[in-house]
Amino acid sequence: MLQQTQVSRVEKYWPRFLKTFPTLDALASADTSLVLEHWQGLGYNRRALALKRTAEECALRFEGELPRTYDELLKLPGIGPATAGGVMAFAYQKPALYLETNVRTVFLHELFPHEEGVSDKALESLVLETCSKEDPRGWYYALLDYGAYLKSIMPNPSRRSKHHSKQSAFEGSKRQKRAELVRIVLGTPGISTAEAKRALDEFEHEKGRGETDQALFDALITDLSSEGFFTFNEITNTLHP
Repeated sequence: MLQQTQVSRVEKYWPRFLKTFPTLDALASADTSLVLEHWQGLGYNRRALALKRTAEECALRFEGELPRTYDELLKLPGIGPATAGGVMAFAYQKPALYLETNVRTVFLHELFPHEEGVSDKALESLVLETCSKEDPRGWYYALLDYGAYLKSIMPNPSRRSKHHSKQSAFEGSKRQKRAELVRIVLGTPGISTAEAKRALDEFEHEKGRGETDQALFDALITDLSSEGFFTFNEITNTLHP
């Protein structure tokens, strides 16, 4: 949840999510629609699908537990190097490479104060070498706090990273339309595509924008259904969570 979502927002959703899905087995056996319903408001719905699929893998292969090795974690849906390193450090108290935005901020500020376009490859060995062997969890917590503090008192040092990119605006974007369409289908199971189009157009009008182009709407339906957010019954032209 904390990937690309502020802590203050996650704090509002985490207790309810954990109450409904207290274990990976519970998450694995839940309907995808229920998982998506509990994710609404956090953004980036793909994370919910990846989390659900990871839970299914863990239930099938690891007796309902997350694997305890970095390499096995990397094989799970939606888990990349940073997340795998974070699980190793925070969950299992094992030294690992955990390079995310706040950690990157600290190392750029302290060790590359005047350089531009610094690659993650230049940072990775430094991050791993300095990771505490006795308390990697505490070490990374400290780096996260320090990185957040640095961003509050100066221009973000991470902008000097070779990999820094400014996030595109959400308002009016294709991402926003996707998110709203998922919300519409979750709220009205079995809605026809025509009704869903009208609901999406009403949303756009409320935002002061024009109707969604039909070709774009059709592409959204195709993409979202193929990705597993809902199913599209081509015979009845209806959408189902």
